[in-house]
Amino acid sequence: MENKGKTLFLGALIGACTGLIAAMLLNRRAEREETSTAITTGDGMKIGVLVFGLLRAIASLGDDK
Repeated sequence: MENKGKTLFLGALIGACTGLIAAMLLNRRAEREETSTAITTGDGMKIGVLVFGLLRAIASLGDDK
C-alpha cells in the first residue's frame, strides 16, 4: 500500500510540473506573437487526443509479454 501512495504522489508531481511547463510555453508564445493565451477549439482537440494517446500508451506498458 505504501508503494501505491508513492506512485500516486510521484505521478501527481510529474503532472503538475508538466502542466506548469506547458503554461509557461503558452505564455512565452503569446508574448512573442503579442496575442492572447487563448487556445482555439482545434488546438484543444489536438491536445486532448494526444493526452489520451499518451495515457493509453502508459496503461499498456508491460502488456507485451
